[in-house]
Amino acid sequence: MTTRLYLELLLLGAIWGGSFVFVRALAPNIGALVTTELRLLLGGLGLCAWFAFARFDADWRRYWKHYLGLGLLNTATPFALFGFAALTLPGSYSAIINSMSPLWGAVFAALFLGEALTARKCAGLALGVVGVAFITRAGPVPLNPSTLLAIGACIAATICYGLAGPYIRHNLRDAKPMGIAGGSQMLPALLFLPALFTSPVQASYTPLVLFNIAFIGLVCGSFAFLLYFRLVALAGPVKALTVTFLIPIFGMLWGHLFLGETITPSMVGGCVIVLCGLALLSTSAPRKAAAKQP
Repeated sequence: MTTRLYLELLLLGAIWGGSFVFVRALAPNIGALVTTELRLLLGGLGLCAWFAFARFDADWRRYWKHYLGLGLLNTATPFALFGFAALTLPGSYSAIINSMSPLWGAVFAALFLGEALTARKCAGLALGVVGVAFITRAGPVPLNPSTLLAIGACIAATICYGLAGPYIRHNLRDAKPMGIAGGSQMLPALLFLPALFTSPVQASYTPLVLFNIAFIGLVCGSFAFLLYFRLVALAGPVKALTVTFLIPIFGMLWGHLFLGETITPSMVGGCVIVLCGLALLSTSAPRKAAAKQP
């Protein structure tokens, strides 16, 4: 890869790592469901605007049902789960747990696609579980029913991401990746649009809140996906997916800088363990580490 592509990969990791910080800032103020809906709506609208500008054919008529199905599985549900977790957990916790997504992807590829679950992949999955357990037991957040429920929500979100690979393989094999990205955000957003008018808002829409909403929707959603697929086209999918290694690092960094979240040695150690598990998975079958990001 060229220096420019490495910088773009770094930028993508910084953006997607930052998404957890924005969710952490928004969800306690405007609610997890409203945060999820606005994130989907703005992200979908931004990509649809790009489709119109670039005259890109997303083949809506052929794939709309599967765009919606994938969107419910791979964007709406995990976004809502991470939004719920953000009511309790630091954004850095969620960013680290999110790194388990490719590990689940390997499990579901073995279950539903007939791919071998090798000893290396099993070791990677085990390291991921150990890393998350280490963080939750030794991290700065006390374990209680609320935090355990939030951690469970994050893990459930990564399971959703892991299931996305088999869903795409079975139902969207011939669809264009950019169409999948736009459709899986726009259609769930339209389905849950009433949430904007029925969910109670816990705070006013101050300029800072509006900025956060615009950033997580247009930058973390629309722009980040355009950047990601540019990297896929120019550097290849395997190298583009190494962004997964950067997300927890930036999640911890931005959480510390902008929200004052504590970074402890146990968090760093747990993050390293999870990333080692991901490295085992990536070196054995890199093309299966294709779980979607936040």
